[in-house]
Amino acid sequence: MDLVTLRRDVHAHPEPAFCELRTAALVLAHLRELPAEIRTGALALDGIPAYPDEAALARFAGLAIDSGADAGDVTALTREGTAIVAELAGSRPGPTWALRFDMDALPVTEAGESRHLPAAEGFRSSYEGFMHACGHDGHVAIGLALAGRLADRDFAGKVRFLFQPAEEGGRGARAMLGAGVVDGVDRFAALHLGLDLPAGTVAAGITGIFATTKMRARFTGVASHAAAAPQDGRNALLAAATAVLGIHGLPRFSTADTRVNVGTLRAEGNVNIVPALAELTCEARSRDGAVNAELTERVKQVLRGAALAQGVEVDIEETGGSTSLDCDGELLDAVLEAASRTGHPAVRLHQMGGSDDASLFAEAVQRQGGLATYTVVGGGNPAPHHNPYFDVDEAALPVAVDVLEALVRG
Repeated sequence: MDLVTLRRDVHAHPEPAFCELRTAALVLAHLRELPAEIRTGALALDGIPAYPDEAALARFAGLAIDSGADAGDVTALTREGTAIVAELAGSRPGPTWALRFDMDALPVTEAGESRHLPAAEGFRSSYEGFMHACGHDGHVAIGLALAGRLADRDFAGKVRFLFQPAEEGGRGARAMLGAGVVDGVDRFAALHLGLDLPAGTVAAGITGIFATTKMRARFTGVASHAAAAPQDGRNALLAAATAVLGIHGLPRFSTADTRVNVGTLRAEGNVNIVPALAELTCEARSRDGAVNAELTERVKQVLRGAALAQGVEVDIEETGGSTSLDCDGELLDAVLEAASRTGHPAVRLHQMGGSDDASLFAEAVQRQGGLATYTVVGGGNPAPHHNPYFDVDEAALPVAVDVLEALVRG
């Protein structure tokens, strides 16, 4: 299966965090054709926040099998988790590389108009309400194509491919780190398509990535008749709504860029009942890790204060997160050289406007004395990331494979 066909196949079957069962089964099928050491279940399942329930896993397992995935692989991946690690050994001594390729999709309904290429060409999402709106379909294809090229083992050292679930929301990398997937790694690189770079242009590294903390707050009050006895109720929804305004009203910092967002707000009840249960999800971000920690604490103070004001209880859970990232100059030079050798335009650094838990892999490798970078290949995106019209210029796919291959071969 060629690069474009593979990318389009993954694009048409988007799966959310930790439910990437068809995608992971596809990855396994391709890796088994190579002289690679393969490890499935490469994540610590205990303690993963907001892990999908049995019903969600069963739904996506059924979809995967119905669309041609191997039933045995899907059953095993459902039980063990969707993280996959594959290692290729080179023909001579050298460093151990780890390369991250994320697999998950987003809860976005993909555009269906003919001006949207996946709709026009017949590979629009077949799972309504989910979409590859961030380029991870391309990342999977790039990772598999690169593994195929390196199967000749004509390089020094080892290359460890990390096929990661649940990048969106910042949960997958931490779970994989708990399984030791970067132990012994000397060099780490993540790759991302798009991010407002011109199509085919390579950025050797990024600057300004946000550290982030994702949170879920559950408010518990007391239900009561909204007309006959409102004084006997404790309004969980009112507390949550108060918190929404308070979070977005937090003062910003002069020392670092910061962001806050409340992404969801839900309540249970009826029009004539004081709502006893409400839940919101929110995030804090900063390009400075210490500032993100301070902002996270302020968000929690708002949540607790809103609960106190309405006489309800609140349970706050950190559901994910990532850190900031400083790319190592030696690897920036190496990526620029790889781009030059393969004839692709490149810049040293590119400003990133978001977060990625690949930063946790990078941090772990740097802490053990290794080097890390986060490389971007422009995707000529017709719409922003996480948008229903998002797409990538497929001419960027071989550029990414070329540069990563040249980087590893040295």
